[in-house]
Amino acid sequence: MEANIAVPTDKKNTWGGGNGIKPFGASYGKMMMWFFILSDALTFTGFLVAYGLTRFKFIDSWPIADEVFTHVPFIHGEFPMIYVAIMTFILIFSSVTMVLAVDAGHQMKKTKVAWYMFATIIGGIIFVGSQAWEWNTFIKGSYGAVKTTDGKVLQFVKDGKQIALSDFVVSNPAEERVEHTKKNGLWYQEEASIANYSVAEVIAAYEANPDVQVRTELIDLSTKKKTILSREEGTLQLAKTKMVVEGANLKVNEYGNTIFADFFFFITGFHGFHVLSGIILNIIVFFNVILGTYEKRGHYEMVEKVGLYWHFVDLVWVFVFTFFYLV
Repeated sequence: MEANIAVPTDKKNTWGGGNGIKPFGASYGKMMMWFFILSDALTFTGFLVAYGLTRFKFIDSWPIADEVFTHVPFIHGEFPMIYVAIMTFILIFSSVTMVLAVDAGHQMKKTKVAWYMFATIIGGIIFVGSQAWEWNTFIKGSYGAVKTTDGKVLQFVKDGKQIALSDFVVSNPAEERVEHTKKNGLWYQEEASIANYSVAEVIAAYEANPDVQVRTELIDLSTKKKTILSREEGTLQLAKTKMVVEGANLKVNEYGNTIFADFFFFITGFHGFHVLSGIILNIIVFFNVILGTYEKRGHYEMVEKVGLYWHFVDLVWVFVFTFFYLV
């Protein structure tokens, strides 16, 4: 015996696609944007989880963010995390202008939509430009260090404060060598950039400056500071020096563990790509607003869809900023 259950007509059509019924009251375009955001959120989650697990594994040698991100453009001195905080504020503020653009679209106010979209685009461009500057600063380095044969990174301090190689090492012009590129040296081969100082020059400068000490990448978890060696221990460690490190890349990192640089370039670069994509989408929508495309359609749903993407990008950066820079 079969039981016939009466289903209301409106529920039959909810997912049936008939009579113009939209699931949850959302259009096809908005639903697809939500699906994309969900899948992309899982991707970023995987990256951040991998970063967290790796950092936990190398917790005793992980670079300290306050010692890495200390620069502000056109200003000399150390200002830990200040510039990154400014970048974050600009991106969050651009999310506010996007909300205002969507609200103006609901009210069919074309001029306001255009101005708020323009402000959002400017905020995104400033953020991407700031991130490019931060990358450039990170790649060039701040102080310089040496790497030993057993893979350890050694930095130099004076009176407990880290100093740059240029503060105490003197270069010998007679030992300078031209870097091999594809245009000179071996045929179609080139080498990595040559450091400003040789290993011998660094060791000689250390021995000539008794007030300089060596600091290892290992962190004292009780004080959350890197370990400073005695002069004797520093001499023994410097004897193992293999190369001078200036800046950071995928092979070496003057700030400490190389994996830190790998994650920095990959995660912030992946997010930066998303922001750049959002800027391009916003520019396209901005010109369509000016041309009156959405006025003719009778709605500004496209502004709302790119707004969802932009809010997602901003939210992801909050997590990247928290896990990568603050924690």
